[in-house]
Amino acid sequence: MADYQSRVCVFLVFFSAFITFSSHAFQFSVGGKDGWGLNPSENYNHWAQRLRFQVNDTLLFKYKKGSDSVLVVSKDDYDQCNTGNPILKMDDGDSVFRFDRSGPFFFISGNKSNCGHGEKLIVVVLAVRNHPWSPPPKWSPYSPAPASSPAQGPGYGPSANSTPDGDSPAAVTAAPPPHRSFAAPAWSRSVVLVSTVSNGLDPFHELKYMR
Repeated sequence: MADYQSRVCVFLVFFSAFITFSSHAFQFSVGGKDGWGLNPSENYNHWAQRLRFQVNDTLLFKYKKGSDSVLVVSKDDYDQCNTGNPILKMDDGDSVFRFDRSGPFFFISGNKSNCGHGEKLIVVVLAVRNHPWSPPPKWSPYSPAPASSPAQGPGYGPSANSTPDGDSPAAVTAAPPPHRSFAAPAWSRSVVLVSTVSNGLDPFHELKYMR
């Protein structure tokens, strides 16, 4: 019992640590040391595909203020590098964007020419999955011994409903009970006759008497 309780306590500690860790948001610096601009050392979408983004995580865009900006746009505007209808515009040179939902987000440069040369980014945020926690099954170091089948006494074979191992069931016929005769033994009258003759009596008289 003590061993089981210790296992449950260890599990709860690790589970609590996991929940605490997963609840912390992370900030990702777009482009790393290169920041947000033209000709990054790694394609922005390749960079994003290597990472896992969750709700409440943030993106940090670092660029030269006044010469560039970040636009949050729809997929169609992303594909066409349309800078005229942004969902959100950030242009302070040190922009932070927080993910408030799961799903895809589309970012382009506010400079249409820069967007056409690859300054654009797609980030897919993982869906939130809340799994209800349930306690682990009770663990016991001992398992009950399997129940033994009743032994069969001599003279009792398998029943008519049982089937032997094989592909098709075979009919099993129980052996008939031994025949019992209630007739008197054949030598009983001979004993009476011999007995009466040896005593000098009339055997037919004795036989009539016995009947």
